[in-house]
Amino acid sequence: MEDSFYRDVGLKVGLEIHQRLDSHKLFCNCPSILREEEPHSWISRNLSVSYSELGTIDPAARFESLRRRNFLYGIYFDTTCEVEIDEAPPHPLNEDALEISIQVALMLRMKPIDEIHVMRKIVVDGSNTTGFQRTALVALGHGESYIETSKGKVRLETLCLEEESAYIVESTPEFAKYRLDRLGIPLVEISTAPDIWHPEQAMEAALKIGRILRATGRVQRGIGTIRQDINVSIEGGARQEIKGIQELELIPEVIRREILRQQNLLKIQEELRKRGIDEKDVDDPIYDITDALSQTGSQLIKRSLTRGERIFGMRVKGFRGLIGKEIQPERRFGTELADYARVFGGVKGILHGDELPGYGIGDEEVKRIRDALSCDDDDSFILVIGERSSSTLALESVRSRIKFSIRGIPSETRRALPDGNTSFMRPMPGAARMYPETDILPVKTAPIINRIRELPKMPEETVSELIKEYGINSELAWDLYDEGKISLFKKLVSYGAPASFTAATLTSTMRMLRREGENIERITEDHLVELFRFLGDGMLAKEAVPEVLRGIARGDYSSVHDYLKSYSMSLDELDSLIDSTLERFRDKVLERGDRAFGMLMGEVMRVARGRIDGSIVSERLRIKLKEFLKT
Repeated sequence: MEDSFYRDVGLKVGLEIHQRLDSHKLFCNCPSILREEEPHSWISRNLSVSYSELGTIDPAARFESLRRRNFLYGIYFDTTCEVEIDEAPPHPLNEDALEISIQVALMLRMKPIDEIHVMRKIVVDGSNTTGFQRTALVALGHGESYIETSKGKVRLETLCLEEESAYIVESTPEFAKYRLDRLGIPLVEISTAPDIWHPEQAMEAALKIGRILRATGRVQRGIGTIRQDINVSIEGGARQEIKGIQELELIPEVIRREILRQQNLLKIQEELRKRGIDEKDVDDPIYDITDALSQTGSQLIKRSLTRGERIFGMRVKGFRGLIGKEIQPERRFGTELADYARVFGGVKGILHGDELPGYGIGDEEVKRIRDALSCDDDDSFILVIGERSSSTLALESVRSRIKFSIRGIPSETRRALPDGNTSFMRPMPGAARMYPETDILPVKTAPIINRIRELPKMPEETVSELIKEYGINSELAWDLYDEGKISLFKKLVSYGAPASFTAATLTSTMRMLRREGENIERITEDHLVELFRFLGDGMLAKEAVPEVLRGIARGDYSSVHDYLKSYSMSLDELDSLIDSTLERFRDKVLERGDRAFGMLMGEVMRVARGRIDGSIVSERLRIKLKEFLKT
């Protein structure tokens, strides 16, 4: 799309970057490490919501309380403690984590506040055992606090230090299971102003902020250690908080699809106005219409009725053709409604009038449904299959969302999906969710700032030095920086392989293998050191590197030496191959003389490629050709 399009739709985007810090947990001394094995024990909890100091209840918290779910928490006796399970008060704020966050603030030209006060942010979805997340404002932006992008400045507003949430293992309408190994890991959160007006600009700003975070050398690396939330709105629409984008490359697509979603929702609103539909028009009762489908041929319905479930429905006046309208690729307005039904009512989904006949439900059965719900020609309907209480709750939540579509677009917290679409998570939180933490004393920042004698090099300076010292191009240098492989590169290049080849092996070759589905986590630093030593000694050909790494990733070889023993070519084997090739092409060699070298090299390399260095082949072939022509 042209840049003018984003200006015309009034696109506004703000970023929230969350980065885990490389320090022990924020309010206890437990290590910030993630566990893969089954927790040693589980505990059960229920959470409830209370009024804030202002006498109000946060809408997101109220929403979660309506679900009345039970929460199970997995604990590890050696790496979690009573603080995580809320059986002991929090320790003082981790000053190492606070120092890192202040260092980041100074690198971003933000102003640390004089005194840190920890706040509680109400969270009752089970991701915190306490029912709230602890967070502290560390620094504020000012006139010099911004990220320069190719499409303009992006101002930085706040930098906070907060605790990571628990890791969700399983979620159902009745309960959720979390592991507590992740809970309490320190996170720095950087929020920008809504200055971003182009999808690619959002990715660029997020990339630059992430690079500055990595420049400290004191942040965790790897999948899940940094994530981006984005706030998106367009003119006439509403702000959406889209959470959990872990891949930078996905940010522009999420924004583009959110623009499309809001534009299509506005078109639905406009069409409803033309049809004269008001909110009171969608107040029809909910009916049990099981009898209308008791003799259906639909296997979906039959299986549900066999389980003792019922079919509930309601008319949606004037909505015919709108519930089935596509609002994002492969997602329709009905999908949005189904999200509400699933989240609030715990049902599997909905059936609606715009998609029937279908699912084995025929024309005659649709007619019986419409008659049972008193639908006119312009009306649609929503069906839910389940037990009465959950189905009623699901349909009432759908009704609420339908009513809002007549008013406009609701502000929501949404989840980013792998294809760039989003789905409803919960209502947008409000100001009532924050209140002071009374168990932790304030911390003055001046002594910590005084301890920070020197700031790390900025990313641009580090990359510039890398290019100058090793002669690699800018793209390779930034790849090494972004993937945290500069130190390893400097170590490996000392064994004599070309710098650009070494850099490309660590970056593009590894990415290629990952895309192919290879388990590159099996490739250790020791493997790479061994690989580049053999390359430097001429015992391994550069062409063989991808195959060697692929074999190690698959477990075919435990070391590079194992590969060499099974696949490499000795000098004796090479000499024998050259001799047989010279004999096979004797007439052509005698006819062409030295000019036969290129042809011979190609023939020998067909067999030797990847098994021995090409420069060795070339050297041995020249010697052998010279001797052959003398005889």
